[in-house]
Amino acid sequence: MADQAAETSIERPYGWLVVIASMAMVSMAFGAMYLIVVGMVPVSQEMGWPRSVPSLANGLNWAGAGLGGVLMGWFADRYGPGRSAIIGGFSLAAGCILAGTMQGEWSLYTAHFLLLGIFGKGALMVPLLSNATRWFDRNRGFALAVVGSGQSIAGMVLPPIFRYAMDEAGWRSVMIGYGIACLAVILPLSLLLRCPPPAALPDAGDDAVAVPLPTPQPMPLPGDDAVAFVRRAVPSLTLLHALLCLAIIGCCVAMAMPIVHLMSHAIDLGFSAARGAEMLSLLLAGGFVSRLGFGLLADRIGGLRTILIGSIGQAATLSLFIWIDGLTGLYLSALAFGLAFGGLVTTYSLVARELFPLGEVGWRIGVILLCGTLGMAGGGYLGGLVYDLAGSYRIAFLTGVIFNLGNLVIVLGLLFRLRPAASADLSRAS
Repeated sequence: MADQAAETSIERPYGWLVVIASMAMVSMAFGAMYLIVVGMVPVSQEMGWPRSVPSLANGLNWAGAGLGGVLMGWFADRYGPGRSAIIGGFSLAAGCILAGTMQGEWSLYTAHFLLLGIFGKGALMVPLLSNATRWFDRNRGFALAVVGSGQSIAGMVLPPIFRYAMDEAGWRSVMIGYGIACLAVILPLSLLLRCPPPAALPDAGDDAVAVPLPTPQPMPLPGDDAVAFVRRAVPSLTLLHALLCLAIIGCCVAMAMPIVHLMSHAIDLGFSAARGAEMLSLLLAGGFVSRLGFGLLADRIGGLRTILIGSIGQAATLSLFIWIDGLTGLYLSALAFGLAFGGLVTTYSLVARELFPLGEVGWRIGVILLCGTLGMAGGGYLGGLVYDLAGSYRIAFLTGVIFNLGNLVIVLGLLFRLRPAASADLSRAS
């Protein structure tokens, strides 16, 4: 039986090489984002800017990545992920160099929104995830997790390196040097994407596409399909989609606060930049672990319930930063927050797969994730703005908790709305 499954599967060893290369390219793309996060204090001090300026640049990076994911995903579908990756490599290099040589706000904003965002991160994340799905049928979920983990790997490894390099050589040199490194890493790896996936081989015929394996349904309904069930529970799929978009915005606004500002918060409390970089690295290491754990949990209890658990954990751990100002406490709070938030965004994709018709899943997931990146953008900027107005990150973290509570209200509402319809279906079936 195992041999027969292997014969019908499209999976090939080369696919794992594509996955590893994609993970490395995603890591480089997200690493560029952490340059301004680590350099927020020295950039603000040298340029005489309030924290809201570099915070806005970080927010524009997220927004550009969301918009670029839609645009470059379309481009990659037509011209291939290899060409998209080449565009991403050159754009990341140009964006880092422009940011490292800039003399004014608009150069910084242009670098982060257009070059590092739309044509940098946007040209890599979505196209590479989409390409990975074409190489796998039996291990598709794990392959996607590996590619997506590039974001967490960048956060674990690069901030301490950036901090040390900026102390030694200055933030401008580090940004320019990282841009050159992006080009040196991404261009050779993009050549691995030129080989078409098995399903696209011109001489493979229909047998190249594996017999579809059954897709797990976390919300099984006896005698009924999931889409019909959702239509009874929530009369309008458009309303359901809008609520999920609002939920992920609230989630990501709260999520962005410590990711963007924890290092600066630690410096304001009197700790060195090295300690702040370590906290950020520990936070994102926790996110790497929870990304895998949330996936396993969602397979067992469903996406919405997993989001509820993660959102409660995120609100609780984010509130710790309001009260805790000791070094050990901040380390532990950073780890706890990372373990709470890491798998939330990817679980929204699973919820969309559970609740929407298969023919609509792709574009609906794209819109939901775009709203997530806009939430990350808004949260990063809002944290800096509140700091400038209040003179403290504690008020900014409290603002994030409020947004998180709004997310909880929406998720709880959806769960209570869906539960009665599920119970009615089970009663009729019995």
